Amino acid sequence: MSTTSSTAPPLSARSGPGRPRAALYAALGAVALVCALLASAFGAQPARGDVPGAPGWDLAWSDDFDGAAGSLPSSQNWQLDLGHGYPGGPANWGTGEIQNYTDSTDNIALDGGGNLRITPLRDGAGNWTSARIETKRADFKAPEGGTLRIEGRVRMPDVTGEKALGYWPAFWALGAPYRGNYWNWPAIGEFDVMENVNGMNRVWGVLHCGVNPGGPCNETNGLGASRVCPGPACQADFHTYRFEWDRSGAEEELRWYVDGQEYHSVTEGQIGASAWSDMTSHAGYFILLNVAMGGAFPDGVAGHATPTAATEPGHSMLVDYVAVWTRGGDGGDPGDPTDPPGGDASTVYLGADGGLNSGTTSPGTVTLDPAGGGNHDGNPHRQQTFTLEGVDGSYDGGETRFDLFVDAGEAVGNGQQVRISYDRTGDGSWDRSETYHYFATDPVPGFEHYTEGRGLKSSSGAHGAMDGGTVRVEVWNAIGNGSSTLGTGDRSVLHLPFG
Repeated sequence: MSTTSSTAPPLSARSGPGRPRAALYAALGAVALVCALLASAFGAQPARGDVPGAPGWDLAWSDDFDGAAGSLPSSQNWQLDLGHGYPGGPANWGTGEIQNYTDSTDNIALDGGGNLRITPLRDGAGNWTSARIETKRADFKAPEGGTLRIEGRVRMPDVTGEKALGYWPAFWALGAPYRGNYWNWPAIGEFDVMENVNGMNRVWGVLHCGVNPGGPCNETNGLGASRVCPGPACQADFHTYRFEWDRSGAEEELRWYVDGQEYHSVTEGQIGASAWSDMTSHAGYFILLNVAMGGAFPDGVAGHATPTAATEPGHSMLVDYVAVWTRGGDGGDPGDPTDPPGGDASTVYLGADGGLNSGTTSPGTVTLDPAGGGNHDGNPHRQQTFTLEGVDGSYDGGETRFDLFVDAGEAVGNGQQVRISYDRTGDGSWDRSETYHYFATDPVPGFEHYTEGRGLKSSSGAHGAMDGGTVRVEVWNAIGNGSSTLGTGDRSVLHLPFG
């Protein structure tokens, strides 16, 4: 979420039209009807079931939130954000919101009826809690010459008037380089698919880019538009929110929809080539869902600090599904590591056996030994090494890209580092070597994403054609006293700039 004014919200969320179920229940018979009534008694809301088909589009990724009532969303698809900000990032998530994000199933859980519930709560001392999740994958990107579609079916918290002051549900996407940096916003881009505040019957779609304040996206407001929800109010029923990134024409364009009705668009020409490139030339985007309380946007709309004493806790945002599709272009799924963005790189995965594999294997882990309190920044120390030999291909002019899953558990002050080296002819001499700034993991168990967005610390030599060459990846703990875990199999991927 980014800080915005009342005229243009920073995050996104979407919802889809509710589907009447009375006829369906009648046809199901007595047993199914009883089940439906029991689900209603426990607060489940109608979900439309599986992710709908989209003729002409290829489904790249989805989650329909099926699962047992009271369970957390899939840990393969999502990671939970906790506290009042990213470690080392802006306080209060950079927006002034006041809630504490938790992993409690009181704040976030499946409802057993095909929905995800995110529920803000307030304790007796007036402290608010809620939840925020983001996709594990951070490579959702429009294929070259094609279109990306991000869509979700959402019902906003069913609360209005004074009781709704401070509610800020959102469905949105952030540029992958934000992970592990947290200070490069808004240049890396933010697509707010849906935002809503203070229980208003209105949806906002917003683009954030460039520099803050000002710049081509008028930060911190962003370039946004809003409209009322078609038919039933946003809070009264599900609606479908959609965002498209279209690269099929002479000029790239972004578009926002609610229930299939377009209400906002931004073109490359409006932004300018430099800012557009900054937000589109990286590895891609990750998707977020959350309900914040208070902050700059709700406060701006309400005209005074929110939430207030009249704000009523316990109203959930319901999410039926989230899905990503692509259409046209190079024919690839931009979120599929086997066909990386732009289609211009070879893709390999770190294997537990020390190899770099062209296909995924079962997920696993290897251990990175402690740095032992020493400083090994830039100098491999007791490293894990992964090697691929016999590489052929022409250099495509691009850059090395990677996404490594790393975790230091509860260890404090650990930093993982990677060096990637290229021997173009396999003669044992390294023609190109790239060492990236280390990634400081947080002291909370759970994988984090270490990407090339951390930036190069140093490099030597030059890229060129590979003729029976060798690629080597070395990963180690540069700082800290604790060990770390590195994901393998389908968890850590490397995109090589060779065609």
